[in-house]
Amino acid sequence: MTHDLGTILTAMVTPFAADMAVDQAKLRELAEHLLAHGSDGLVVAGTTGESPTLDDAEKTAMFRTVVEVASGRGAVVAGTGSNDTRHSVELTKQAEACGVDAVLVVTPYYNKPPERGLVEHFRAVAAATSLPMIVYNIPGRTGVNLSPRTLATLGEVDNIVAVKQANPDPGELDELFASGALGVYAGNDDMLCEVAVRGGEGGICVASHVAGERMAEVVRLARAGEPDAAAAADAELHGLFKALFVATNPIPVKAALALLGHDVGGLRLPLVEASAEERAIVAAELRKLGFDLP
Repeated sequence: MTHDLGTILTAMVTPFAADMAVDQAKLRELAEHLLAHGSDGLVVAGTTGESPTLDDAEKTAMFRTVVEVASGRGAVVAGTGSNDTRHSVELTKQAEACGVDAVLVVTPYYNKPPERGLVEHFRAVAAATSLPMIVYNIPGRTGVNLSPRTLATLGEVDNIVAVKQANPDPGELDELFASGALGVYAGNDDMLCEVAVRGGEGGICVASHVAGERMAEVVRLARAGEPDAAAAADAELHGLFKALFVATNPIPVKAALALLGHDVGGLRLPLVEASAEERAIVAAELRKLGFDLP
């Protein structure tokens, strides 16, 4: 079971006003900009959106805003994951009521459930909605990994349709593609080309905030049977990919957006704004890609 949710899904940052409230007007502007520049789907209130410091009322308000902006021009995927299954179930129900197209559900973090607990968690959330679900596997942040075997088990659930795979282990990626149980989205920007060449869905990306059209071209070339051209286009972006993780995401991408004139505000503690050195690294990579910075 697959659903066409798009190729380049941007995991949106959350714009904040001076008082650190969510700035809905800036959120609307950013969504418009992304949809016009290479993104054919938007992920709202994911990790890049600082989900740990957003409450449910803020998230649902954001879901409604972005659904209104997208209005058929691109998929809206709601981040509804938590390390509390009851919480994920409830937020997923609220997201569906807001009109989103799918949900992205991260593996429970910190409490480190065994794999059979992970399976039951995702089954419970999937059972609470008619929406397609993308499972988010990011062991570097959560402390747990979904093995290809477990992902194949989850693929037996009708509305679990894909995985955002942020585990770059080549052996696990091989097994995941061999099973064919789920659609695969690159969960790290530097995995986009490989996933696209191997027939994956695309990527759920960070750098697409500033290089969406170029990342979409990587996928287009890969799907056109031009892997060498895709790899060459992808290689031009690797400096940017690295720069946007010079500090914890989304610190550098918010700095990049500010450098390009997008007012997305600061970050909620415990995250802090980019240092002068980090901003300089990001700015250097943007200039290499031809951006005219002040």
